[in-house]
Amino acid sequence: MTDPDSPFLASPPAKERNWLPVAIAAAVVVLIAAVLVLLLRKPAPTVTPLSAALDPYAASLPISGLVMSESSNYAGGKVMYVDGHIANLGSRTVTGISVQTLFRDFARQVAQNDTQHLQLIRMREPYIDVEPVSAAPLKPGEQRDFRLIFDGVSPDWDGAYPELRIVHVDFK
Repeated sequence: MTDPDSPFLASPPAKERNWLPVAIAAAVVVLIAAVLVLLLRKPAPTVTPLSAALDPYAASLPISGLVMSESSNYAGGKVMYVDGHIANLGSRTVTGISVQTLFRDFARQVAQNDTQHLQLIRMREPYIDVEPVSAAPLKPGEQRDFRLIFDGVSPDWDGAYPELRIVHVDFK
């Protein structure tokens, strides 16, 4: 027979689990995830009314050579690019350009209205890299290539080139 006082048969006293470290670790993970979501999300596109006037300097900034392309992002969605060429035919140094982009449907109604800051192409190899106009101001007489990036385009869009309207210009 076994001795009831034997240390081999006795179960150790039950210890209460300390949940504080687990709760702190979970809170830190949630906090890091929230900060990453806030830092990595793109701001919602600005919508400029269709009736908005063009910037008076827009006539000095002709846009030409539009080319559209698309690629897939890591989430499985499509990203659309509108590349083009802009020239500063005016007498002022430009530090910022806001462009309203109008995507139309088959009835020629506006399917999507998106306003964003024009990004100049900084380099093309090994990939296309863009920078704001303020990083490399567009001097009088200069010409540069640009890129507009759209994370999503309305499914009602007819696939034709969008209309680009310069609605605001900043100067040095």
